[in-house]
Amino acid sequence: MEKIKVLFVDDEEKVLRALEMSLLEEPYEKLFATSGKEALEILGKKEVQVIVTDMRMPEMNGLELLKIVKKQYPHIVRIVLSGYTQVTTLLTAINQGEIYRYITKPWKLDQEFKPAVRDAIEYYHLRCEQNVVEQK
Repeated sequence: MEKIKVLFVDDEEKVLRALEMSLLEEPYEKLFATSGKEALEILGKKEVQVIVTDMRMPEMNGLELLKIVKKQYPHIVRIVLSGYTQVTTLLTAINQGEIYRYITKPWKLDQEFKPAVRDAIEYYHLRCEQNVVEQK
C-alpha cells in the first residue's frame, strides 16, 4: 500500500517549517505548499489523502482552495488550520468545503494537532473500506 501523504498549506513559511520539525516522527509523508496555487500543482502530481490549509492567504484563500479540492479530489480529507475564527467564515468553510476538522492557531501540537491529522487519516481509510464494501 502506498504511504499516506498529508499536504500542509500556509503562506507563512515559518509555520510550515515549525510543522515540518514538529511532525518528523509522524508515520506519513509530509508535503508543504506556501500558496493555494502551489498546493494545486502538488495535487496534480501526487496522490494526497489529507490536506491541512490555512484560511487567510493571499491570491487564493483556504476556502477557495478547499472548494477546488472538494470538486477535483473529493477523496481528500480536508482540515482547516487558522487563527481566523469568525463564525460566518468558519460555517462557510464547513458547509462549502466539507471540512473534516477546524483547528485554531495557536494549536496544541500533541493534544490537538497530531490527533486531528491521525483521525483524518483513519477517516480516509474508513471511507476507502466503505467504498470497497459498497462496490461488492
